[in-house]
Amino acid sequence: MLRFTENNEVIRDDAYRAILVGLQTSEDISYSMEELKGLAEAANIEVLGQMIQNLDRPNTATLIGKGKVEELAEMVQNMEADTVIFNDELTGMQLRNLEDAVGVRVIDRTILILDIFAARASSREGKLQVELAQLAYRMPRLTGFGKSLSRLGGGIGTRGPGEKKLETDRRHIERRMYDIKAELAQLKNTRSVQRARREKSEIPVVALVGYTNSGKSALMNRILAMTEKEEEKAVFEKNMLFATLDTQQRSVVLDTNHQFILVDTVGFVSKLPHALVDAFKATLEEVCYADLLLHVVDSAYEHSDFHIAVTDKVLNEIGAGHKEKIMVFNKIDLVPENVLVPAFGAQSVSVSAKYGTHMDELLEAVKAHIFRDEVRVCLLIPYTKGDVSSYLCEKAKVNQMDYRADGTWFDVELKEADYQRLKEYEVTES
Repeated sequence: MLRFTENNEVIRDDAYRAILVGLQTSEDISYSMEELKGLAEAANIEVLGQMIQNLDRPNTATLIGKGKVEELAEMVQNMEADTVIFNDELTGMQLRNLEDAVGVRVIDRTILILDIFAARASSREGKLQVELAQLAYRMPRLTGFGKSLSRLGGGIGTRGPGEKKLETDRRHIERRMYDIKAELAQLKNTRSVQRARREKSEIPVVALVGYTNSGKSALMNRILAMTEKEEEKAVFEKNMLFATLDTQQRSVVLDTNHQFILVDTVGFVSKLPHALVDAFKATLEEVCYADLLLHVVDSAYEHSDFHIAVTDKVLNEIGAGHKEKIMVFNKIDLVPENVLVPAFGAQSVSVSAKYGTHMDELLEAVKAHIFRDEVRVCLLIPYTKGDVSSYLCEKAKVNQMDYRADGTWFDVELKEADYQRLKEYEVTES
């Protein structure tokens, strides 16, 4: 869980005992509270109980009402909790008021998600993005992170009241955010160069998107096992929230010589902090440049329609809502026989990444989308152009090949660019 020293360093503890608190104004939040419990468990927090209050509008000072705050303080004492987690984002003033009232650490859903991201980020870029999100969240709430931040400074050159530590911290955070953004910009330029190379080679990109723990990484590993059969290319997968934070890219070569780049991305969650969305835009922009999205859905989950809506919302926020996509309903092995998996017409496939069920059907759907513009032609390549024949065997889908007196005859499927380049070898006879 996130706590900070006077030098803005993160303090971590190993275990917590928490009470969850939610505010219900109009719509039912039972699902959201259930998800909050899952997030808490993902952060190694033992959930002792929960409290939900119905209010027409939030209390400005404490989010929940005064009576509920007193009830919460009593609940904390009786259950010996050391943390209270709110389902809604709290202001700095609310954080301070609540901590004074209940006597233990108070955090909100955003801090919890940021902490999980901080613990899971492994790449340099991922760590920078998480730190930037943490600082962006903390900046407007400096007054809520402890009374020490309003302490006066001292020393030569600070006669009179001196400079408040709050202002010193604010300047320190601003400088650090500036440095992080500069470094992320450099990493973005590097990724742009890599993307330009891919575009030049005309290799299509397929991106996996979806709610956290829907099985995107498992799906990626299953596709790699079916095509490459190289264990070292497998990505980390685990049945927990936010197992994948860093974008993973793998080259996939099908038995038809078709090739594409498969990208695994960070999972989405409801009420995803805006600071995180902004910080991860550089990573998520890979989704914006993809030729096809595979929207992976946990079909065994009761509220899968809510997961779909949240994912679509985030895709719209990052500018990828218009991208062509296939709905992939995963985990059908966990769906009871009498329950129907939702259908989205020809744009959906039901699979089990764990057991490989219907994975061939999914790959065929992918090929039909990203290679549909290919041209099927007959070419007669002279024996003096062996390099062209080799290129066709390696890069094109060869349906039939025959060695003839005046050259090698091919019945192939080509990309439009390759067809224009090799058009001079086209023949009409079979």
